[in-house]
Amino acid sequence: MTVLVRYLVPALLCGMAVQPAWGRDLNATADSAVVEGIVYDAVTSHPLPGAIVRVVGLARQDITHENGEFHLLNLPAGRHTVLFERPGYRRETRVVELERRQTVELQVEMRPSVIALPGIMVTGAARAGLGDQAVRPANVVSGQELTRKLDVTIASTLQHEPGLAVTSIGPATGRPVIRGLGGDRVLVLEDGTRTGDLSAASPDHALTVDPVNAQRVEVVRGPAALLYGSNAIGGVINVIREEVPATLPERASGILSAQGQSVNAGGTAGGSILFGAGSLALRGDASYRNAGDLRTPEGTLANTGLRTYSVSAGASRVGPRGHLGASYRYYDNSYGIPGGFVGSHPEGVDVEVRRHSVLAQAHIVRPVGPFSGIELDGRYTNYYHRELEAADIVGTEFGMLTASADLLARHTRWGPFSGGALGGRLGWQDYAAGGGTETPPSQEWSAAVFLLEELDVGRARIQGGVRLDWSRIVPGDTTTELDIGVVRTRTFGSFSASLGALYALTPYLSAGASIGRAFRTPDTGELFSQGPHLAAYSFEVGNPDLSPETGMGLDAFLRLHGDRYSGELAVFRNDIDNFIYYRETGGTDPVSGLPIYQAASSDAVLDGFELSGSVEPLRNLGLTTVVSYVRGSETGNGRPLPMIPPLHGLVTARYERPGYFVGGTWRAVAAQNRVAAHDFEPTTPGHHLLDAEAGIRWVALGRVQSLTFRPEN
Repeated sequence: MTVLVRYLVPALLCGMAVQPAWGRDLNATADSAVVEGIVYDAVTSHPLPGAIVRVVGLARQDITHENGEFHLLNLPAGRHTVLFERPGYRRETRVVELERRQTVELQVEMRPSVIALPGIMVTGAARAGLGDQAVRPANVVSGQELTRKLDVTIASTLQHEPGLAVTSIGPATGRPVIRGLGGDRVLVLEDGTRTGDLSAASPDHALTVDPVNAQRVEVVRGPAALLYGSNAIGGVINVIREEVPATLPERASGILSAQGQSVNAGGTAGGSILFGAGSLALRGDASYRNAGDLRTPEGTLANTGLRTYSVSAGASRVGPRGHLGASYRYYDNSYGIPGGFVGSHPEGVDVEVRRHSVLAQAHIVRPVGPFSGIELDGRYTNYYHRELEAADIVGTEFGMLTASADLLARHTRWGPFSGGALGGRLGWQDYAAGGGTETPPSQEWSAAVFLLEELDVGRARIQGGVRLDWSRIVPGDTTTELDIGVVRTRTFGSFSASLGALYALTPYLSAGASIGRAFRTPDTGELFSQGPHLAAYSFEVGNPDLSPETGMGLDAFLRLHGDRYSGELAVFRNDIDNFIYYRETGGTDPVSGLPIYQAASSDAVLDGFELSGSVEPLRNLGLTTVVSYVRGSETGNGRPLPMIPPLHGLVTARYERPGYFVGGTWRAVAAQNRVAAHDFEPTTPGHHLLDAEAGIRWVALGRVQSLTFRPEN
């Protein structure tokens, strides 16, 4: 059972006032434009406070005040789409044409609705747009929908989205699976950049991203490698917080969240604040999560507790041309891995994770030569991870330093192209492992360039692009006496491409299809590891002769959206050459007693479908269904791939008004009898569960507050 309170405050937590006069003064003299106005309830004609107002494609937003007013400052001249969102109301958009030093006034009516259409989508796209206009299957979870689904990890928060599942060996280690692909094949981003952790290397490694203070989460299903390169062969999850503030607020605002869980006596608290001082935008957030061991009908599952805290601070100078700033985040997580699976560690293993991360941004939103905007992002991360046996004995430890620079230049119309982007990436990684493992240290350098273009032809939007990647992994010790083969420097290069189209059959029905080639470079562990991995209960053996994975993904979908309904049906196929996995050898390490798993590869194919839909049969009553299925096999012999989720889905009924909601969900999972020929993966029976939820919303201090009660089985 989960109880969550989200409280939005329009002033500093200590009660200090922030003078907003600088906002108008700045825009009165700047070479920019302003959009302002009032948002009303379409039924009552009362002003609506707490509505979020954003400009699509620009980091500009405001929250409507007590009288429904909003002010969007520092806008460049040109054509812009303004998005209006509020819990319990239908999404609204307005298109405005702006000239320099112009002020445009809008009056917007929002109508109550249970159907929540997706908001702004920037991940994997040449230009920002609305989620229901994406060329490939995608999800946007934000606002009150994100609040209702908030859980311990990003993976468990998103587990009921179409095409997604969770793999874990403990509550803290949830890792997302997209269309049967997980681990290093799903790229998790923070504000569009890589996290710099080792969560993808093993199922016992937790993601260093807490969802508490996220503004929204964007999910791209299927190959999305053109903008992000290696590791995006299965899809991309982008957690957006805007740690480097890109908006200069007219007045201070913030969020306070609290969550309690009965199954583990857990509690979570988090908050963020954004305010301005002259031309500086300042942002900070902090969160703390603590939970005990899981309680089940069979008894308490020992050593499954966790304690996580995270804090960040960011500042930027914001002006009509964009913003320049930086942020720092510290993340600390201690959690348990339950024991008894092998017998070597019956009491389980304790894991400690620490991450320092610095993000710097320079974003220009005004035209620069042929480009409509330029984004430069740099991130440096210091990551440390250790696994402890009884009496705090270090069994395995990992350390990694990463640095990256990403350049993205967007344009509007270039000849026949209606929009596009080009850019590049430079990356560096320094990896080391200690404890019982003999894995040599290594360094990796990588570089990439890409081009992505869109073409609007009548009712059709066509998107295509290419990317070139190069990487070199250099082991620090090539004389290490390992039994895995010749440890040596490996160099990889790959070409990726995609082509997709979206066609509007009617104003309410669209069809789309895409084909994309993506790749994944084997990581250091898959190439060079040899030694026990304590928390994973395995003795892992690498293979320095591995080739990179290359995947050819196909998607086709129908997308429906109207005033009282929305939905999407997608079918897909993903052919992957040199699919890398750890194969159980049947042997046991004589020293540790752990079973030996060796990195191997085989061609594979995954295909399936996803269905999601919502309908409002009666006013204020919404019905939602989600069904996902994937089948994974080795090519040629047809043997099942390991760890493929079974057919699963849900049906939700919710009665919702602007001030409250109540609902229930039936979740079902089919039996999984297609399992790999490994002792660690038995067949599983099907099951179904019933959940409930209820919540209230109210306006206080000019913001929408909420209290959610969510009993889950």
